[in-house]
Amino acid sequence: MRSLFIQETPKDQTGEIDVNTQSIIEKLDTWLDGFIKNIPNILIAILVFIAFIYIAKYAGRGIRKLLKKRGRENFGEILGSFSKWVFLLMGLMLSLTIMSPNLSPADLIAGLGVSSVAIGFAFKDILQNWLAGILILMRRPFEIGDQIVVNGFEGTVERIETRATIIKEYSGKRIVVPNSEIYTNSVKVITANDLIRSQYDIGLGYDQDRDKAMQILKETIENTVGVSKEKNVDILPWDQADSWLTIRVRWWTNSDRPDVVNTFSKVILNTQNAMDKAGIDLPFPTNIEIKNAHNFEEIKEKEKSSKEYKEDSTEKNEKA
Repeated sequence: MRSLFIQETPKDQTGEIDVNTQSIIEKLDTWLDGFIKNIPNILIAILVFIAFIYIAKYAGRGIRKLLKKRGRENFGEILGSFSKWVFLLMGLMLSLTIMSPNLSPADLIAGLGVSSVAIGFAFKDILQNWLAGILILMRRPFEIGDQIVVNGFEGTVERIETRATIIKEYSGKRIVVPNSEIYTNSVKVITANDLIRSQYDIGLGYDQDRDKAMQILKETIENTVGVSKEKNVDILPWDQADSWLTIRVRWWTNSDRPDVVNTFSKVILNTQNAMDKAGIDLPFPTNIEIKNAHNFEEIKEKEKSSKEYKEDSTEKNEKA
């Protein structure tokens, strides 16, 4: 006859901390058994993730090379980095589902959706600038090396990064402009076309030979180094000011900033010399100050008092 031994579970003692070591050991044993049984899945998951690491690496590198050949190196850097992280995320999700068969991709995507909302609120500005940078590089409103004006800053575009666009001002200062500001605000692209128009107003005296002066201005500007021969020089009567007739002159140069500035200074100097040589007057503004009668009377009284004072002083000196 087999005897049956039944071990009673120790009763809970009031006021004491009871530690059931047997339950802890059984729990650890269950975990260890589950880990040993799951080792093949873990190894496969690790291998899959390593494979996705290499896939992400070569995919990002391939995108960079492809876009570099097409002259889109900056865009290739951003898109290649983005593709790399997408593949890594896919590899991580697949590895987790292999390690834990009970965890479905739908559960991961649902959890990722909740997490993405939280991350979106926490990193709103960063994500907004990153997305704006992608759109700028895709639509290409300007390119590296273009000269632009945005939010009052003017300079040459050096780089377009994931967060901001780097602009170098003509004075040598570096300006970092967030991509979201560039994408949502107006941007003036100075070097969008090969040629750009400049203009300047010249005052011509009313008593001067305006036809002769306009002809001299046209010939002088056309012969100035840096002025484009592809487009006409415009000499336009523009305004009748108080002391002169305003002549607006327009010409075209290369859109690059150094060419614009150098040609502008040459036009100003050459037209001034040509007008001086031809004896044509370019009048200066004339200001006339008119004093009212009250002030005029006060001045006369002061002059009279000063004169009487001098006369009295002279008489006293003569008597002395």
